[in-house]
Amino acid sequence: MQDFIDWFVTSHLAGISLLNIGIALVAALFSYGLMLLGLRLVTGRLRKLTQRTATPMDDVIVQVLASTNRWLLLLAALLVGVGLLDLPARWSDRVDQMWFVALALQLALWTTRAIGVGVRGYELRNGRSGSQLSASGTLLSWFLRTVLWAVVLLAVLSNVGVNITAFVASLGVGGIAVALAVQNILGDLFASLSIAVDKPFEVGDFIASDAGVGTVEYVGLKTTRIRALSGEQIVVGNTELLKQPVKNFRRMQERRIAFKFGVTYDTPPELAEAIPGIVRQLVEGDGKLRFDRAHFLAFGESSLDYEVVYYVLSPDYGVYMDAQQRLNFGLLREFAARGIAFAFPTRTLYLARGGDATPAAVALEAQPTSGAG
Repeated sequence: MQDFIDWFVTSHLAGISLLNIGIALVAALFSYGLMLLGLRLVTGRLRKLTQRTATPMDDVIVQVLASTNRWLLLLAALLVGVGLLDLPARWSDRVDQMWFVALALQLALWTTRAIGVGVRGYELRNGRSGSQLSASGTLLSWFLRTVLWAVVLLAVLSNVGVNITAFVASLGVGGIAVALAVQNILGDLFASLSIAVDKPFEVGDFIASDAGVGTVEYVGLKTTRIRALSGEQIVVGNTELLKQPVKNFRRMQERRIAFKFGVTYDTPPELAEAIPGIVRQLVEGDGKLRFDRAHFLAFGESSLDYEVVYYVLSPDYGVYMDAQQRLNFGLLREFAARGIAFAFPTRTLYLARGGDATPAAVALEAQPTSGAG
């Protein structure tokens, strides 16, 4: 036994004593076990913490730590053991490079997992957009991961001594060429991502823009499809759609309505003065409306013009039309009961008699040519 111990202490392998190698292996195994134990303790504590808190951050941390690569942990443990060996200077530099590679890869894996968890969480919190949000999330995740791993690869190559200047320049020139070739497609892709993140509208929303008026049926990576009121489907590019103002009627809480009507000039002043109050009573008597104002607006060409503003306490267009119809019928009944006549377009002609320069008192009223003014 003593002979074996003496042989083990005095023998060398590649210029390194077996005793030193043994110590390095023990240190590596101990380090590996310690890292696994520490990782398990930390993730276990965080999992218990997530059950008592409602913040999503601790859930993300748990999933990120759970994605720790065991082979990279083993590599780190071996590097701890190798660090205890009496190595030449050039091998010490290689060990430092391997440390950088291991840490860079593990950080990249953690970040990749964090990106996936973050995008997935966003989809779950904003799941109304369905496939469009999922496609945009996939696009965003792919883009971020591509950039991440490209940076990590370049950093690793630079650390191990590879000259990446020409490589980076080539990537830049190639990227510019590709971007110019597919700039329209890329514009629509990023516009789709902007729609998914900023949410100016979603599937099912009723919108109006220069492209048309209708209900959003589908928001894809390149185009948005709108079902018009007349039945046809309008297909418009995402970039083109976002260049113009978009009215989203689904986001309305209530609908503001302004309308005008006119009464004849022979309406007595006291009745003309009472009209705003009549309108107010009709609007306030409807539980689905909120009165704003009613005023004698102007002296028109053939009528005394009034303007009324009220709010419909629902964004539904059908509710608004029903309410306006009830109000119109109410005005007809109230005006008929008081002898107030709605005006229509008329024209009065004055005819001069003989050489009299003063217009005669004879007036001819033209027949109405259109609806109520």
